[in-house]
Amino acid sequence: MNITAIVSEYNPFHNGHLYQLNAAKAQTNCDGVLVVMSGNFVQRGAPAIIDKWERTSLALVNGADLVLELPVIYSVSSAEFFAWGAVSLLNQLHGIHQLCFGSEHGEVAALLKVAEVLLKEPEIYKVSLKENLSSGLSFPKARSNALMTYFENSLPKALEDILASSNNILGIEYCKSILKLKSDIIPVTVKRIGNLYNDTFLGKEFASATSIREHLRLNKDVHELINYVPSNVYHYLKDSIDQSKGLVFPEMMYPYIKYRSNSNKYSTFPLPDAKEGLFEKFTNEVMKAHSLEELIINVKSKRYTYTRITRLLCQYFLGFDNFPTEELRRLPCPYAKILGFNSKGAKMLKVFKESSDIPLYTKMPRASSPQLELDLMSTGCYSLINPSVGPLEDYYRNPIMKL
Repeated sequence: MNITAIVSEYNPFHNGHLYQLNAAKAQTNCDGVLVVMSGNFVQRGAPAIIDKWERTSLALVNGADLVLELPVIYSVSSAEFFAWGAVSLLNQLHGIHQLCFGSEHGEVAALLKVAEVLLKEPEIYKVSLKENLSSGLSFPKARSNALMTYFENSLPKALEDILASSNNILGIEYCKSILKLKSDIIPVTVKRIGNLYNDTFLGKEFASATSIREHLRLNKDVHELINYVPSNVYHYLKDSIDQSKGLVFPEMMYPYIKYRSNSNKYSTFPLPDAKEGLFEKFTNEVMKAHSLEELIINVKSKRYTYTRITRLLCQYFLGFDNFPTEELRRLPCPYAKILGFNSKGAKMLKVFKESSDIPLYTKMPRASSPQLELDLMSTGCYSLINPSVGPLEDYYRNPIMKL
């Protein structure tokens, strides 16, 4: 089978995702699409607005054929480890022909060139990166400056714009992981159209997931989303609000973060990205702040960006500090959890069961690895803020089947 993979979060699924799915099928002429999807917590450091099983169901009815879960050790990490987890999972299945991702740039060649530099780290780049970090810049800005210095005029003048766009950066990391693994997977990109990834307003044609979540968070009229999401997603969101099932937002984590800090006030903050007195600043501010937003604003700095702080707080909520996360996130993905499939997806699974180097789980086994234990813990944490999900749901739920 000619299988194309997509890595996504569908938080929630919208018309831009539908556009990408259809474009991926057209560009690669594939027999089916496999989606690796974040579970109940996503890359920016937040709970998913809808649980992973419902998002899987919506993905399948809108064109995905097989949905696998990206373990939380990768899904709540920087772009580098998010991409590494997804690509290492796909590579070990030994049946993926293309990885299709959205990007603002829309061409793979330049992204591959940048990825190669990040992988090999030539001396000019390393020296420039060190100098920029020493000046107090955040890592993303320091890296961007170092790449600009390295390439000078050898890449398009738009390089700075390429490095400033979220999906381009993630695309570069996908390419870097493919190169690192010497994988046969071919990177393919679909040019992103409509709103930018971080835009918080609804655009004219395609709205970002960020803007849709913000619209819902502010309790604005859900009917205004009807032109931005497939009809089945619109009806799911409308029913959730009408029936008071509730949608999940980051602020819901804050009481538990505050409780953890108060009950562990003499502990440290042993997360790999939390250094240079960040824990002390966090403990000083957490009891003063009246909201998660206020805490993030008070803690962030020139070196620690808003997104980085958000991700660290989510990791703290999930208990990442109880695990050797620095080591775990650098390992290749050790398993594939099946969230759902249709008839094409069932055929894919037959292929993977014969070729895969890693186990494919239809249900979670009893935790046999720290990565699995973290996944199970994350569902337990999600159940605190989404009462429709039980703390042991991973054991009870079968994959969603749309046969």
